[in-house]
Amino acid sequence: MNKPIRRVSIFCLVLILALMVRTNWVQGVQADAWASNKYNKRQVYDRYAYPRGNIIVDGQPITQSTFVDGLRYKYKRSWTDPQMYAPVTGYSSQAFGASQLEQLEDGVLSGSDDRLFFRNTLDMLTGEQKRGGDVVTTINSKAQKAAFEGLGNKKGAVVALDPKTGAILALVSTPSYDPASFAGNESTDSKAWTDLNADPNKPMLNRALRETYPPGSTFKLVTASAAFENGLYQNIDDQTATPDPYTLPGTNFVLKNESDREQCGNATIKSGMDQSCNTVFAKIGADLGKDKMRVQAEKFGFNSTVDTPIRSEKSVFPSNSTPDGTAQDSIGQHDTQATPLQMAMVSAAIANNGSLMQPYLVAEERSASLTTISKHSEKQFSQPISPATAQKMQDLMVSVVENGTGKNAKIPGVTVGGKTGTAQHGEGNAGLPFAWFTSYAKASDGRTVAVAVVVEDGSNNRDGISGGRLAAPIAKSVMQAVLGK
Repeated sequence: MNKPIRRVSIFCLVLILALMVRTNWVQGVQADAWASNKYNKRQVYDRYAYPRGNIIVDGQPITQSTFVDGLRYKYKRSWTDPQMYAPVTGYSSQAFGASQLEQLEDGVLSGSDDRLFFRNTLDMLTGEQKRGGDVVTTINSKAQKAAFEGLGNKKGAVVALDPKTGAILALVSTPSYDPASFAGNESTDSKAWTDLNADPNKPMLNRALRETYPPGSTFKLVTASAAFENGLYQNIDDQTATPDPYTLPGTNFVLKNESDREQCGNATIKSGMDQSCNTVFAKIGADLGKDKMRVQAEKFGFNSTVDTPIRSEKSVFPSNSTPDGTAQDSIGQHDTQATPLQMAMVSAAIANNGSLMQPYLVAEERSASLTTISKHSEKQFSQPISPATAQKMQDLMVSVVENGTGKNAKIPGVTVGGKTGTAQHGEGNAGLPFAWFTSYAKASDGRTVAVAVVVEDGSNNRDGISGGRLAAPIAKSVMQAVLGK
């Protein structure tokens, strides 16, 4: 071989070796980075190249994969009762990605989860079409429907929990949206997406988990719990030596109660809760101080995120309030903020004798052949109050429904406890109040459910807004749906 040919041969060999090194580097080292690159559309195309697994409620799929035979996308996602279930499922869009369970459980639903490798390999060997797995939720379809219909055209949210397990039985947010309206990749999908995001009513906001509100008088359950846990009071019939009206500590501001008919001066804990006396619980909060109040609130879940697996917004009890601010924080105003999930957790812990279970939405994940690949294990979130305090709190909540502001939640033959709330908000409290109700119900056979309801705009008349009038009937219908009453 002459010298020029030898040089060309060596050069070609070097090029081949360089190509082999580069190919192996890309496929072996950089494969994951390229696969996850936001500009790589292959994964998106693959996700809709075969039927997506389903999200299951009460044994029935509430999602489907519709064959469209497009150039790049073969299937498109659709939903059953989409507006009712959108806060649970989220969306799965060819153009705009995914959210909530559709996003968090994408590995199972798309069939790409490593736990489905054997199933996928078997399907490939037998010539079967690749299929996604299913996600089984804890949602009770009757409770979900009762909550959705109860809210109707009102803006608000409902959360229902099984206090014994933490299972989320209902998760509703209104106004809602139809995820199918932008599930594709056409101009109509883009318009629907733009319109929904521009809507001032925020239909795509999951108010049950991702919105915080001043909890108003429903927070008095936390304040009363702190009073018992810290030994400030021993029994629900203890008198509180509370003046009416009450001057907030360190200020000249006089706190009054909502109605002149209320007998809140020197009220007992029980009568103060029945009548929802602001003065009683503001003074308790001020007497305990911000640190003891914060510790109690955090035991119930405040100042923490909760993964259901959909992550909730943090509910907030402030750590830096002045004494007068702590008094207002302790009646669910000032800087205290809570999600509907958080207030359902408070009632659930009280109903479950002081033990708060971790809220969860996914009961089981399974392959397309119905083989279980994971199952939820119940676990305790915290022990916010002792069983003795929980019994006192149950007595207080039952009295509110039997004798106080929560009478609209009564269910014949069922033990119902609750707490109403009408939360002021806006600059100078100029906004229409939020109507709250948090509650639990126990049937004679031991079945239990805890519910929290918030209604943002239940009336154009400020005087017509109250938790007992607007929110309690919704909570009642959800509790009845769960217990079959």
